[in-house]
Amino acid sequence: MISHARRHCVVELQALPVRIGQIRRIISAQLRHWQLDPLIDRAALGVTELLSNVHRHAQPDKVCRVEIELRLGRVTVSVHDSDPRLPVRHEPSAEGLETSGRGLALVEAVSEAWGARHLEDAPGKVVWFSLRAAPVPAAPATAVHIDAKKPVREPARPVLTAVDARPLPAAVSVSASAGTGPG
Repeated sequence: MISHARRHCVVELQALPVRIGQIRRIISAQLRHWQLDPLIDRAALGVTELLSNVHRHAQPDKVCRVEIELRLGRVTVSVHDSDPRLPVRHEPSAEGLETSGRGLALVEAVSEAWGARHLEDAPGKVVWFSLRAAPVPAAPATAVHIDAKKPVREPARPVLTAVDARPLPAAVSVSASAGTGPG
């Protein structure tokens, strides 16, 4: 089920691998609608990691709710599930040979903030991350005067830059701890 408001979108689903791709597309479409294209890759990676954790660890079921909200210049993506166990961010070993356990470190690396807390009104938890929302600047309006005697030349197109588009690190070794926050 998808519920959508002007600055809020909620999707209820079973956290199965096939559904994770669908949620990534919904998140991407919502961010495009809000003109926040530079955040798409980071938001998609973050929600993939959170849903993968639900798929791998949540008990007794894989039913969850994904919310994306734009408020006060910040996009917050949260995943609610019925498992009360809070996730633990693991430090990567010096060898870096683990095949799992890096998801929350990735979420931390691509987001401005993240956290987890127990739900107040139901069993379970919410894990969230937030990104600073910087809309894609609109092209400036320009008046064009056409002289029939001179060749027409298109005005230069503005170069769009992403204010909040940090590249993914080659190796994640961030040590900030998760806290409580929006969600």
